[in-house]
Amino acid sequence: FVFQTEMLRVRSRLSPSLRSFAPHRLLSTSGKFTVPKWATVDPWGMSGNSPGEGHNLCGGKWCLPSHGRRRPIVDPLNGENFLMVPDTTVDDTEPFVKSLNSVSKSGIHNPLKNPERYAFLGELTARIARRMHEPEVMDFFTKLIQRVTPKHEAQCFSEVKVTRQWLESFSGDSVRQLGRSFGVPGDKFGQTSIGYRWPFGPVCVITPFNFPVEIPALQTFSSIFMGNRPLLKVDDKVAIAMEQFVRLAIDCGLDPNDMDYLYSEGPVMNKILVDGKPRMTCFTGSQHIAEKLCRDLNGKIKLEDAGFDWKILGPDIGTSQDMDYVAWQADQDAYAFSGQKCSAQSMLFMHENYVKAGFLDRLKKRAEMRNINDLTAGPVLTWSNEQITAHMNACLEIPGAKLLWGGKPLPGGENVPKRYGCFQPTAVYVPLEKIADDKYFALATTELFGPFQIITEYKPEQLSLVQGLFERLDAHLTAGVVSNDVHFLQKILSESVNGTTYSGRRGRCTGAPANHWFGPAGDPRSAGIHTIEAIKLVWSCHREIVMDQGPVPEDYVAPPPT
Repeated sequence: FVFQTEMLRVRSRLSPSLRSFAPHRLLSTSGKFTVPKWATVDPWGMSGNSPGEGHNLCGGKWCLPSHGRRRPIVDPLNGENFLMVPDTTVDDTEPFVKSLNSVSKSGIHNPLKNPERYAFLGELTARIARRMHEPEVMDFFTKLIQRVTPKHEAQCFSEVKVTRQWLESFSGDSVRQLGRSFGVPGDKFGQTSIGYRWPFGPVCVITPFNFPVEIPALQTFSSIFMGNRPLLKVDDKVAIAMEQFVRLAIDCGLDPNDMDYLYSEGPVMNKILVDGKPRMTCFTGSQHIAEKLCRDLNGKIKLEDAGFDWKILGPDIGTSQDMDYVAWQADQDAYAFSGQKCSAQSMLFMHENYVKAGFLDRLKKRAEMRNINDLTAGPVLTWSNEQITAHMNACLEIPGAKLLWGGKPLPGGENVPKRYGCFQPTAVYVPLEKIADDKYFALATTELFGPFQIITEYKPEQLSLVQGLFERLDAHLTAGVVSNDVHFLQKILSESVNGTTYSGRRGRCTGAPANHWFGPAGDPRSAGIHTIEAIKLVWSCHREIVMDQGPVPEDYVAPPPT
């Protein structure tokens, strides 16, 4: 109810131009909206004629590269150069490398050094969260996210709300609790061992485009909580959103020397990483880049990389209302934000009971409701229509495969830049036996970061074949086990490894709130986000200090050497 009420408040402030969407302008600039005083861009007014401008943050100062050049970022809906961001090159990396090297391995603070910062950071997050309750701040970030990643307003609003809730949960004394230590009695009087959570010192955070504020904000502040000083690099297409969040944080009291912020292409950041040698890097993004960074950084990295996420529907289909809910959730998991979530449903395994009950018709009906007018479908920022079509056609060449729905460019997306895609929600049926065939397995389990999924059917006697496919997958981020059948749940959950698995009738793959761990499993490099456990795992290491203070007995005599 609270969420719906707040959404209604936001909607009441939206101009009619959003409710009847026009691709070249999402919201009116009629003066209903106030740009916060700390902000440097106007998300309602950014355009080719009046582009927003980004800045790097290095050594406590907002700046441009030495040559002063910027490069354009195109509007995903119409191709205008609506942003100009620093054109940082390999010749501009030295200040960032120097800044990394200025941080000691013991961090800015730790349980024994500058411990007052724990309390300060708790106060800081409380101030930021309070500011994010202000309507103008919520509207600003909701709109800015929608401009750089065109998705439905509810998706944008939820990202801001989750970020705010997370900050609230780490307000007050909660940051201090992250540094909680433990003690173990020693072998003699005066001896105690104490285990501490210790920072790495100089660290880096690299995040993708799909959540422009939530992922970078949570990981960056998590690193700062534990005593590190991060260099943050967000995908340039959307980095203006997180830059504005950093400006909000500084306005609330964050020391600008506590972090650096970089706009650059991948090779530039890679050079900074190799030359600067951060003690730890957290990377969220593609599996291919993750593996390269792991080699370049000699394993000093945590990964929240992409996964080919699956959902399995159990034998118990429930009531008609249950079926409607499962269809709604499956559509959300596969096609919200046009499938551009690392947790998006890539493959759906349907028990034959669902097929017999007409589940596909319900799912198809949901998928066909999506359109660009309300941004329930929209631009695909990493796959072009040509690439999506080529992959779809390759899947359709698998014997027995067929197109269930979609398969064409999205109507109304003609103004989307050609470098991006804009495609209908699409599903291809592939027989289970063909997915399991070595000849087709790699193709059928290729993650397409867009509105595309593979759907298949299984019979009870084929459950072991389905589980064998789970075992063969390389990445294990999210999964959904949709069933209230206890024995079915036990069978699937006990023999799978996905780091965030949703089970039960209302099981999903996407939509992670701030109250639970989100991250992959089955890999010692796995990173997590949101929770106390995730923050400690990713952004600190264990340090043991053994206190052995004596006293030495007055009659002590040194024994012979051993």
